[in-house]
Amino acid sequence: MKLTVFGATGGIGQEIVRQALGSGHEVTAVVRDPARFAVTGERLEVFRGDLSDPGSLRPAVAGRDAVLSGLGARKRADAGIAAELTRSVLKAMDAESVRRLLVVSAGPVGPQPADSPLADRTMMKVIGAILKAVYDDLAAMEAELARSATDWTSVRPPRLQDKPLTGSYRKVVGGFPRSGRFISRADVAHAMLAMVDDPATVKQGVGVAY
Repeated sequence: MKLTVFGATGGIGQEIVRQALGSGHEVTAVVRDPARFAVTGERLEVFRGDLSDPGSLRPAVAGRDAVLSGLGARKRADAGIAAELTRSVLKAMDAESVRRLLVVSAGPVGPQPADSPLADRTMMKVIGAILKAVYDDLAAMEAELARSATDWTSVRPPRLQDKPLTGSYRKVVGGFPRSGRFISRADVAHAMLAMVDDPATVKQGVGVAY
């Protein structure tokens, strides 16, 4: 497949690019600063993009089978950029009639299992309060997706870890794995790539966790 990855310099974005290249896909990595992007490969194109200008992004998404995004705030001070930048991606995709889009959101944005242990529910509430601005931004991003014409999937992990790929995670379409507290960035990337051609995940939020 021909894939475009936004947020390619981030932890999940880089993993998506590496794993996609390893699986034989053609990848366009959209970055603001190519000097910060260390991934290389024969089927890789590094595209310098201005995410404030949807028109400039059109060549990066034209003719692609799917777009994957790791865009989002890396700290509370950045809250607001997920919705804003995703809006630019959506406009570029709409202009080029590209439909499939997968984005990274977060577990607390979606519904939690009704039978979650008290400790898990308490932890989610505490994290949600501390990072309220970030999660409000992600909720706004998901609202943008719902209003769009894209075949979107919002992938909702819990706390992220820098650990190796395992492939042994749980996913719940429209919900979240019970007692799911952690997942590696590598496994989030793996899950996103696996969902690209999974019709059950289209227009759905998908919780992923160990």
